[in-house]
Formats: sequence, C-alpha cells, structure tokens
Amino acid sequence: MGIKYVVFVFVLLCCNAIVFSQTENDSIVYDIQTEYIEKFPNRITARLFYVNTSNSLKVNDRNSDLYFNLTPNKQNRIGASVSFRSLTISYSFAPNFLAENKDNENSKLFNLDFRNYFGRHWMQTLDLYQAKGFYLENRDINLYFPRIKSFKIGGATSYIFNENFSFRAIASQDEKQLKSTGSFIPRIVYYYTKLNIRGEDNSTDTELHTFDIVFAPSYYYNFVPTKNLFISAGVSAGIGLNYSKNEDNNHIQDDESLTSLTTELNFRGSLTYDISSFYLGTHYNYLILNHNTDRSSYVNDNIPFFQIFAGYRFRAPKKLVRKADDINEKIKL
Repeated sequence: MGIKYVVFVFVLLCCNAIVFSQTENDSIVYDIQTEYIEKFPNRITARLFYVNTSNSLKVNDRNSDLYFNLTPNKQNRIGASVSFRSLTISYSFAPNFLAENKDNENSKLFNLDFRNYFGRHWMQTLDLYQAKGFYLENRDINLYFPRIKSFKIGGATSYIFNENFSFRAIASQDEKQLKSTGSFIPRIVYYYTKLNIRGEDNSTDTELHTFDIVFAPSYYYNFVPTKNLFISAGVSAGIGLNYSKNEDNNHIQDDESLTSLTTELNFRGSLTYDISSFYLGTHYNYLILNHNTDRSSYVNDNIPFFQIFAGYRFRAPKKLVRKADDINEKIKL
C-alpha cells in the first residue's frame, strides 16, 4: 500500500464527511458533554502521523558482565489512522525520502496496532512487530546481520476504574478530557516473540520462542491546565511468567526450554493541543519486559514508541452511523 493510496483514502473520507455535514439534519447526535469528558459518538477521527518505533533486545550473561544488543535497522515511518466509535485502525510505512531510511534496502520493519473499547471500562489492544536486519553490538563489536528476523504479536486487556477518565483522549482523540482526573488501570499483558538468528553462511541458525504473560497494575493521570491543552502521564509495573525455548535448526546443540519469572515496566506521556475539531500533539511510550531465556542468560525486551500527529474530527456519513447502530443492536453492544 503506497503513500498515494493512503492520501487518496484520507482525502475521500474528508470530502464525504464535509459534504455530509452540510446536508445532515439534527437527528444524529455528534457531541455529548459531561463534567469531565466531551464525547464524539458519531464523528470519524482521522489523523496523519510520523512514528519511530522498534523492538530491540539486550542479552545479558548471568555469570559475568558480558552482553550484546540486538537492534533492528530502525526506520522512520509516516502513516494514517481512523477511529470510529470503539474501533481504531492505523497503518504506517517507511518512505525512502526520509534520510534514516535510505540505507535500509535489505531491512524491513512492519508495525500494526489495533485498539478497541467495550463500554466505559474495558479496553483491548493488539500489537504486531516484524523486523528483518539487526545490528549486533557490545563494547567491542558492531556488526550488521541482514538475515536476523524477529516477529512479535501480543497486547493487553485493561480495566479502567474511573468512568470520568478518558483513555480515548490519550490514544485516538475521539474524546476530549475537560477536567483533570486519574485512574487506576490493572492490565493483563501478553506477548509471543520469535527471533531467528541466522548467519550468512548458515553456520548459525537458531530460533528463540518466548511467551510472556504479566499482571501489570498501572496508574494514569490526565491533566487539563487550559481549555485547549491536554497533558497525560502514566506508568505500570508488573510481574508474571515467561516460557522460552531455544531451537538449533542445524541440530548441533540440544534444544533447551525454560520457565521463569518476567517483569514489566511501561512509561507513557502525551501532549495534545486541541482547537475545536482540529488537534495536534505527540506521544511517547516505552515498554520493557525482563526475563530469562536459558539458564545462563536473561533478556531485556524493549519497545520504544514516539509519535507526532495532527488530525481532525469529521461528522460521520448517515449511512455509516445507521450501519454501526444496526451492528451494535445485533451484538447487543
């Protein structure tokens, strides 16, 4: 999917919404305001963004100070996202005209994110990361291995205790926090990761499979210092289990598996400036999973995420609103 197609869809969506806004009657509610939250139940929230994210690993020897970092050949990406009611879908890609991407012909980095809400309390996220081409480095070496691949899929199921707290105002801007408040948000975090370490001469061909499941209590606070300015910060710390299995595809060494303790740390910060239906802002998020991979080493699994975005809230076409209402009625949502 190229940039021309993304821009075409975005422009078409905007044009449809603008035409509709001039002809729609008042039978559809577009704004609902309470003391703490302004909701946009029948608006499409569309935005364009720049993002830099990756999934890197630091492998540490348990019996010495030896370590090595596995860092993907990072890429700057641009993309678009669309939110309507409880569903948010985003897509991004790495264009060659950005300077950091010009030497990445033999590397790949793909990221896909989904977020859904169920009522005022439940939130579900799903993340996918796929990378090819990694740097292996420590104090003495810095080598590039184009055939090392990684695949990660997982997410979190969260429960938001405070109904006056809006996570949508942080993540997708299809709600607006009007008054400062915070919330305790317990989460179940789970990820599956597959790492394939393969040398150019195939002398090394090892696969590492890891499964993490963590209970991670968190606390977030949304601060609204002025009518148009929104600041949010949150942190979580969790503990759970990891299952890791090493497989040697060359059958030189025996396969090894291990179940061990895993810990989680997650930091998030957001800043948004909102003027009527137009908004712009930035996100930063850093997820760290720590666990053993075998009896002699442990891993720091890191996912940094930085985003700059700008968007607009459009009135949804009448046909889309009616279709969504029909679906909600059928599934009793």
